[in-house]
Amino acid sequence: MSDSAFIPANSQASTLYLPPGTWLTVFDCLCERFSAISRDQWVDRFARGRVLDGEGRPVALDRAYREGMRIHYFREVPDEKPIPVQEQILYADEHLVVADKPHFLPVTPSGEYVEQTLLRRLIRTLDNPHLVPLHRIDRHTAGLVLFSANKDSRSAYQSLFPTRQIDKRYEAIARALPDLEFARVHKSRLVDGEPFFRMQEGEGPANTETRIEVCERNGDLWRYGLYPVTGKKHQLRVHMAALGAAICNDPFYPDVVRDAVDDYDKPLKLLAQGLRFIDPVTGQERSFESSITLAWT
Repeated sequence: MSDSAFIPANSQASTLYLPPGTWLTVFDCLCERFSAISRDQWVDRFARGRVLDGEGRPVALDRAYREGMRIHYFREVPDEKPIPVQEQILYADEHLVVADKPHFLPVTPSGEYVEQTLLRRLIRTLDNPHLVPLHRIDRHTAGLVLFSANKDSRSAYQSLFPTRQIDKRYEAIARALPDLEFARVHKSRLVDGEPFFRMQEGEGPANTETRIEVCERNGDLWRYGLYPVTGKKHQLRVHMAALGAAICNDPFYPDVVRDAVDDYDKPLKLLAQGLRFIDPVTGQERSFESSITLAWT
């Protein structure tokens, strides 16, 4: 039987193929390989069924070690800090879930965030361990995120994004650019930047494209409509900064704010505001709008 019958494909479980070694048990191997986690913590995880074999069955503490054995283990962050924001479910059926993600909440587990993520919150709320995000938005960005709720129809929805069959609209608040003509299209080549979590524009053929228009003017600040044709990491943030109008309260662009802590009164002024597409299962036109608004201040 395949792993998918036991392990939800939702980034909850990490997979490890046991490396060469002389350990007697799987437990001994994991304790040495992940020494930052105490033996007592590993004992607790084994006891709670948080370490599984390749068939999705709980691994016993005395399970014999075997090189190349496939192990699934669930990441946990001790004393994970609550994120005091609340998501909203805008739509849910047997195939699709649409959620409004608040600023500061990650979509999926990573780094110091495991339980305090949109995915894990929705899994608990909807009691559906098969939820899988169909796309991502940054932790600092708010707005719409689509989730597949059914593995049988998942590939149909996933295909909407690489084939560009879904229209995405974002809003951003940034400084006014009266010397530039709008609407405009910004194209550039995005490459890895420094530090590792940033992107930057580089030489070579463009691999990103964003259409930008002005929606509202308010003195030194404008509200921009952003329509990404491509979907590269931090694309909108980099493109706006490149034009000379970094999005308000951006801790990464144009420069990294060192030792920045989350200030819930000053979120990044970027919102995934609208999504529109033809539902590949029903054939109906779908249109969703975020209930979140970006305040000027």
